[in-house]
Amino acid sequence: MTLPLIIAEGTPTEIGVSYGRQAAELIAGNFADYLVKFQDTGGHDPAEVTRLGEEFRATTHRHTPRIAAMLDGVAEGSGLPVGDIYALNARTELMVPPITECTGVAVLPEHTASGHTLLGQNWDWYPSQSPFTLVLATRDERGHEVLALAEAGMLAKAGLNSHGVGVGVNLLTSDRDGAPGGVPYHVLIRAVLDARHGIAGSLGVCSLPRSASINLLVGVAGGTAVDLELTPGLTGRVLPQAGILTHANHFVSGIDVRDRFYDLGGGSSLFRDFRLRQVLETAAAERRVTDKDVMAALQDHLGFPHAICRHVNHEDPQELWSLTASSVVMDLDERRMLVTSGPPCENPYQTIDLSDVFGSARPDSGF
Repeated sequence: MTLPLIIAEGTPTEIGVSYGRQAAELIAGNFADYLVKFQDTGGHDPAEVTRLGEEFRATTHRHTPRIAAMLDGVAEGSGLPVGDIYALNARTELMVPPITECTGVAVLPEHTASGHTLLGQNWDWYPSQSPFTLVLATRDERGHEVLALAEAGMLAKAGLNSHGVGVGVNLLTSDRDGAPGGVPYHVLIRAVLDARHGIAGSLGVCSLPRSASINLLVGVAGGTAVDLELTPGLTGRVLPQAGILTHANHFVSGIDVRDRFYDLGGGSSLFRDFRLRQVLETAAAERRVTDKDVMAALQDHLGFPHAICRHVNHEDPQELWSLTASSVVMDLDERRMLVTSGPPCENPYQTIDLSDVFGSARPDSGF
């Protein structure tokens, strides 16, 4: 099974309306699925969900007006109330998820066979969400292009842009979460990709207010990578070691927070980041890592079923069921994404090249 590719161009509003119209059925299905989760894990009824979404709309307009224009357009195009679209993009803030998600990796160009920066991650989440996953490609009126995995109605998860910047994301949870006035979790991800001035501009996401913790692994073509552990009011930084940077779902930068991950009783996050490095380190030391090596690492089953490549464990209560919904590997120099629908051990990677989507020349500046 391949993921649907949604292509939208124009001003931010035009992009949002086009996306909303093309994916209206998927967006409605995704929101209906999350309404159940908002009630079960956050105690929010539909009216409160809409009200809270309107509050996040206000903060998004204040701090990221172009992204807000896109989300307003998604609401118009899909026919859903605008507050519901913002609630979708703030799904992490509106839930208390009992599961953790994602293992990410960046490999620097001096350690890859191609001399390119590679970025990859597995996105682990609830099985019920899988039917509502897509790939979104956008080109705005300035010529700036973005290619991103996304949940229907959202603007990004893992992705890359036409300036060679890529991002992966991991769920974090801390004692600082729940602060009012933040920009939604998935708007923060899109803000990395919407920045037009390379990685320096993308790292400006640190200045945006937050209501929930988030980890962003940001890399750039022909260059470097940095991991940002963002909580309300604090930022931690992690840098590559021996050409590899990995991250899972617990804090490692040493910032002054109480990591609520440990309230879940530990788990696979405590080894997944190290295991991903362990699988790739020999090839990295020999400066020969390829995208196939990263794909193979993301299929690793040590600790099965709670491994890098995650599968439903039917011995767990149903509310704890999770699996690798998508696996993504990106060559940031080639502006190429390889992505699966479902666990990568069972599903082939489909290839999407940003230059093929729009048939345009790549910008020659911005690194």
